[in-house]
Amino acid sequence: MNQNKITEMEETICRRHDNIVGMVVRKNGKAVYEGYFSGYSAERTLHVFSVTKSVVNALIGIAVDKGFIDSVSRKVLEFLPDYTVKRGEKTIQRVEIRDILTMTAPYKYKSAPYTKYFASESWVKAALDLLGGKGEIGRFRYTPLIGPDILTGILTRATDRPLLDFARENLFAPLGIRVDRSVMFHSKEEQLDIMTKGSDISGWVADPQGINTAGWGLFLTPADMAKIGQLYLNRGVWNGKQLISAEWIDESTREHSRWDELGLKYGYLWWVIDENEHSYAAMGDGGNVIYVNPSKNLVIAVASRFVPRPGDRIAFIKEVLEPVFENGE
Repeated sequence: MNQNKITEMEETICRRHDNIVGMVVRKNGKAVYEGYFSGYSAERTLHVFSVTKSVVNALIGIAVDKGFIDSVSRKVLEFLPDYTVKRGEKTIQRVEIRDILTMTAPYKYKSAPYTKYFASESWVKAALDLLGGKGEIGRFRYTPLIGPDILTGILTRATDRPLLDFARENLFAPLGIRVDRSVMFHSKEEQLDIMTKGSDISGWVADPQGINTAGWGLFLTPADMAKIGQLYLNRGVWNGKQLISAEWIDESTREHSRWDELGLKYGYLWWVIDENEHSYAAMGDGGNVIYVNPSKNLVIAVASRFVPRPGDRIAFIKEVLEPVFENGE
C-alpha cells in the first residue's frame, strides 16, 4: 500500500471529516487498513444508528434459512397475534414482512412521535399502533426509528427466544463479535446521551419488554462492522461455514424500492449504491457506514461520532477512499 496515499487520506479525514473515529478496510478478504482518530481505539464500540437495520436483515435471513419464518410474504400480524387491531383499521392487516424490509409500509404519522414512542412500554406495539392508515402499501417511506421494531418483535416471537440470544448464537459468536447485554434507558436524558454520545458500550438497546431495537441502538467496533460487510461480500460464508444463504444476500442487496426525491435505491434494509458494480451499503446517522463493493472485492467500514450533517459519506468513500484501496492486495 502506498504510504503517501495513506497519509494524504488520513489528512483529508482529519481536515474534512473530523467526526470519523475509526475505519477498517478489507480487500480480497484481508484487513489492509485499520486506523483510529480522536483518541479512539480498536476495542472501543460506537452507536452505529441505522447500520443496525442491516444487521437485522442478517437475522431475518437466518430465521428464514432455518424455517422460523417461512416467507417474507407472510402478513406481519400473523406473527403478532396478541395485537388488537383498532376498529376500522384495514390496511395494517395487509402489510407483509417484505413491506417493512423495503420501507414500503404506510404509517399514520407525518412527524414521528418520538416522545410517545420512547415513553411506551412496548416499542413494537407503539410501531404497530402507527402502522397502516390511509397510506398506500408499496410506496417508499423511510422510517428511521419508529416502524422497524416490528421486525425484531417478529423475530422474537418466531424464534421463541430473546433476540440477542438468537443473534449471538447465529451471527455474533461465529464472527467473533461481542455484544454483552441489552441496554435499557432509565430516563429521557440517558436515552439522548446514549443515542448521540454513547460509546464503549457492549450492548444493544431494548425496550421495557426486553425486545431489541431494529432501526438503531446497536454498538459495534469498526472491525465488527467490517466483518459484517465481509460476510455479505462472501455471500454468507465465514470461515467455511454458510451463516446466511447466498440467495438471501442476493435478494437483500438488489433494488426493491426507491426514494425518488433523493434518487436513492433500497433493498431489504440495505441501500443499493451502484447496480453495475453491485455495490451496497448500510448507513447510519453521523456517517456510520458499511460499504461493500463486490466488483472490487472491497469492504470499507467507517465509524463516526454523531454530528447532524456529516456530509455525503458515499461520495467520500468513492472519491477519497476507493482510489487508495481498489488496487491494493
